[in-house]
Amino acid sequence: MILFLVGYAGSGKSTMAKRFSRRLHLAMVDTDKLVEQMEGATIADIFYYQGEEYFRQAERRALESLESASEGVIVATGGGLPTWSDNMEWMHEHGLTLYLRRGAKQILARLSDYGREKRPLFRGKSDEELLLFMREQMAAREEFYSKADIIVECDHLSDDDIVEYVVNELKTR
Repeated sequence: MILFLVGYAGSGKSTMAKRFSRRLHLAMVDTDKLVEQMEGATIADIFYYQGEEYFRQAERRALESLESASEGVIVATGGGLPTWSDNMEWMHEHGLTLYLRRGAKQILARLSDYGREKRPLFRGKSDEELLLFMREQMAAREEFYSKADIIVECDHLSDDDIVEYVVNELKTR
C-alpha cells in the first residue's frame, strides 16, 4: 500500500506522515526531500535557478521513483504536486490519496518563521498578504485535492484524532 498525503503547504502532511509511519509501521517518504536529494539542491534554489516548471518535472520524477515500492509507504507530497499534469490520477492508480484539509488561518498560525522562509511562494509576504495569497491558491487547488480517496477535516481535530480517524478509515478499505 502507498498512501499519498495531499493538501496545501503547511497543512501538516510531513508531520502526519511521520505519525502514520510510526503507527502503521510503514516507511515514510517526503517528496520535497526526495526532490532535493535527486537534484542535489534545495527547493528554493531549484525554484530560483531552474524555475517552477523544472521543479514540477522533478517532483514528477520523484513521484514515479516510488512506483516500485514493494512495501507499504506513507508519502508526504508537496502542496502543488497534485495540481500539476496528471499527478493526482497517477497517485490514484498507484495507491490511496488522503487530503488533509485545513483552513488558511490555521495553516498560517502553524507556520514557523522557518516554515515560511523555506517555501518560495510564501517569502516576503506580510501575514495579511500571505493569508489572501493562501486563500486564493487553496481555492484554485481544491478541485484537485478534493479528488482524494479520503478527506480529513483537520481544523478541529488534534493530531492524535487525525491518526485514529485515518487508521480506522484504512481498516475499512
